[in-house]
Amino acid sequence: MTRIRSILARGALLFGLLALLGACVGPAEPIWATDEEVARARYVDDGPPTLTLMTVVSNRTGGGAHTALLINADERIIFDPAGSWYHPQLPERNDVHYGMSDQIVDFYVDYHTRVTYHTIIQTVQVTPAQAAAAKRAAEAYGAVPKGQCAISTGRILRQVPGFENMPVGFFPNVLQRAFAKVPGVETRIERDFDSDDNSGMIQAPPALYLTQNR
Repeated sequence: MTRIRSILARGALLFGLLALLGACVGPAEPIWATDEEVARARYVDDGPPTLTLMTVVSNRTGGGAHTALLINADERIIFDPAGSWYHPQLPERNDVHYGMSDQIVDFYVDYHTRVTYHTIIQTVQVTPAQAAAAKRAAEAYGAVPKGQCAISTGRILRQVPGFENMPVGFFPNVLQRAFAKVPGVETRIERDFDSDDNSGMIQAPPALYLTQNR
């Protein structure tokens, strides 16, 4: 009887872990846009080089559901490991999305933020070398297996000088709390009351490179 209870307890723990990981659960999905597509979508932001950690958190449980890293280097990209978000006009290479203009970033945040989830956005200014290191690490990482959004983001951050002590683990909130201790980090929290089913409610803005070429 004791063994049965132990097995049931382990099963409940595993189920709880999968529930916390939410949007990060499922198989890896390798995608590789062409060089031409990536070059055409290139978006260069006027601001300083930055790293922005985005953590999607359940309003019901407080558990972290997803982690992503917005990188403003020689261009602005987002590493969205094992995520369900995509833009129909933007190229992707193994969880790295290109062409991240301000409107697209807002679209990304709006997609994840709804009545059941809020999004913690933490931005820190870095050197060009640090931003370049983060970009290289994200582009080289490869398609991320579902369930490893926080793991992969932590591993990428550890390859950036000054971020070597970032935790690597399954829980987005652990990484978020560690990132909050980085000197100079600025934090804001986005909340929304959109329906939990946002599939038909959010209109993707046109990619900037398409509007510029009209």
